[in-house]
Amino acid sequence: MDSSRIYDLLILGGGNAGLCAALAARKAGLGVLVVESAPIHFRGGNSRHTRNMRTMHAGPLDVLTGAYTEEEYWQDLLKVTGGLTDEALARLTIRGTEGHLPWMKQHGVRFQAPLGGTLHLSRTNAFFLGGGKALVNAYYAAAAAMGVETCYDTEAIDLEIEGDRFIAATVRREGARQRLRAKALVAASGGFESNLAWLREAWGPPADNFIVRGTPYNMGVVLKLLLAKGAKQVSDAMQGHCVAIDARAPKFDGGIVTRVDAVSLGIVVNKHAQRFSDEGEDFWPKRYAIWGRLVAGQPDQLGFSIIDHKSMGKFMPPVYAPVKAASLGELASALGLDGAALEATVAQFNAAVRPGTFDHTILDDCRTEGLAPPKTHWARAIDSPPYYAYPLRPGITFTYLGVATDAKARMLMADGRPSANIFAAGEIMAGNVLGKGYLAGIGMAIGTTFGRIAGEEAARHVRG
Repeated sequence: MDSSRIYDLLILGGGNAGLCAALAARKAGLGVLVVESAPIHFRGGNSRHTRNMRTMHAGPLDVLTGAYTEEEYWQDLLKVTGGLTDEALARLTIRGTEGHLPWMKQHGVRFQAPLGGTLHLSRTNAFFLGGGKALVNAYYAAAAAMGVETCYDTEAIDLEIEGDRFIAATVRREGARQRLRAKALVAASGGFESNLAWLREAWGPPADNFIVRGTPYNMGVVLKLLLAKGAKQVSDAMQGHCVAIDARAPKFDGGIVTRVDAVSLGIVVNKHAQRFSDEGEDFWPKRYAIWGRLVAGQPDQLGFSIIDHKSMGKFMPPVYAPVKAASLGELASALGLDGAALEATVAQFNAAVRPGTFDHTILDDCRTEGLAPPKTHWARAIDSPPYYAYPLRPGITFTYLGVATDAKARMLMADGRPSANIFAAGEIMAGNVLGKGYLAGIGMAIGTTFGRIAGEEAARHVRG
């Protein structure tokens, strides 16, 4: 890192999006500096915790089976966002994924067939061999081999922007400040989910019970600076990728292994042992990301996923073992719930279950009748001991409040004009595509598509 030099491209953030931008820009001949706020062992942001990318393809592609068309992908995204998405940018993201796998393999990423418990994703999601950590390591190795410079433990604390043009960034490293100049900037520094004060400002006291399942380094400093200096805002501070995770998870960085995937196979109750939503509304990859917000709306932001022996082995197990008991009363006691209330809730649920052919790999015909809220698929009586439970908390992965961009990944100013030399990729601009909701693997799709575009467009700008 040389403060006397004017870099071709400065990239703030060393996760998937920033690395894709770095690789694309370096291939185009730019001198690239990546500034990563985390230490080297925690580099990569939330990308370290990913497993797969949702990928469009016209036929079998590498580890992907069948076909997953642009229109089907778009309809899946439209459903989870409720229409809160920029269709042009969303379709650009989707179309971009069709060419990502060979490009990623060129840079050292390897893929594997879906694991047990995720087989229903074999058509839609390409899984990384070794997960996100291996992907991040592959990209850093490729970047280093190409001559990309990286600085760790380096935090951006101010940005010089004149009108719509980036001039320099002030960074802090080992207590010392340095001013870094560059001809172009790519902001790829993520959201603000690790900033607990900002979360509380948005959510109020419930935020105190949130668990940040991703990196503790996404403090939203660059995002706040860009918005203060004239960037156009997208989405709002209460929107984000928020899932139900094990309440025993650490406050930060627990990652994907803390997610509880048993929800659709049983019932979920709150601290009063009452159900509060349809556990079987849709396939888990399309539905799981609503459960964080649902639990956030419950008393003390606490829930409990309850299943019986029949459901064990039919979902990806989280890192924590379930609470196990021979009876519902014993289970309630272990969870701190009212035993009579839990038994009554389960009895009411069991009485409403209608016969069907259970198949957790399809939208089956096992449902409830006359029950509010209903369970529309995969409804089976909870009557086969031993019984199991996972305590749940809202687990926030990343926030959607961000900066607006155009199809060239140029950051838009408040008046709608594209910035002269500021580009954005990844979580810091994901709110353009994700106004609300989430679809498994879409985060990596957004980061990879816009990371590559940002790097290529920055190169075009610098080369004139």
